[in-house]
Amino acid sequence: MNAGTVITDAEHTFKVGHVFDDRLMPKFSILNPEFTMTVPENQMKAGIYDIMNHIMEQYFSDFDDNTSDYLAEGLMRSVINSSRVAVKNPKDYEARSNIMWTATWALNTLIGMGKQQDWMVHMIGHSVGAWTHAPHGYALASVSMAYYRRAMKNGLPKFVRFAKNVWNVNGDGRTDEQIAEAGLQALKEWMTEIGLPLTISEVGATADMIPGITEGTICYPAGYMNLSKDDVAEILKESL
Repeated sequence: MNAGTVITDAEHTFKVGHVFDDRLMPKFSILNPEFTMTVPENQMKAGIYDIMNHIMEQYFSDFDDNTSDYLAEGLMRSVINSSRVAVKNPKDYEARSNIMWTATWALNTLIGMGKQQDWMVHMIGHSVGAWTHAPHGYALASVSMAYYRRAMKNGLPKFVRFAKNVWNVNGDGRTDEQIAEAGLQALKEWMTEIGLPLTISEVGATADMIPGITEGTICYPAGYMNLSKDDVAEILKESL
């Protein structure tokens, strides 16, 4: 239920996403959760994190009081809850249907309305995937902690909100920095709980790949910081 595509050029070790205009947007979508039950468990987990990250890429931008952010928080809570059920029982129809429904709203432009948006985790993750052939969601997960810890410095108010509204972090007696860090720790613990990689080495990347992954990463102004190639290389090193 979107007009997005991802193209991999294996010959040149390059992977990039592209969103087309409304001519490629489906007129209608048929969503049957039973079809998702045929994919391997690792692809299910990768898909779950891709959904979560689609929401986060749109959520972690801007500081205004935007209805889109309230929708995003509800979607994140839904995918967290349903993922915990699905990893224990991949055939649970309710969990898989909620995951599919959340996936739909996560990327059909609704929650991006009025948002600057980010997408740099995707840009770095695409390049990691081009070099390692890791499932897309795994590649995203492998660079997320290093990226968001860096973004938190400039986006502190939103990361505090993320901690409180998505992860139910109690802010009493804590500084904003401590609350935000607790939110990222909750994210990390959830990722570990459902079996996602936290480092690029877990998906097959090595230190000598970092220059190539860096070169293949598209950088553009986004979110709470504008990354240079040197910044990307540092994030990758921190993700090893």
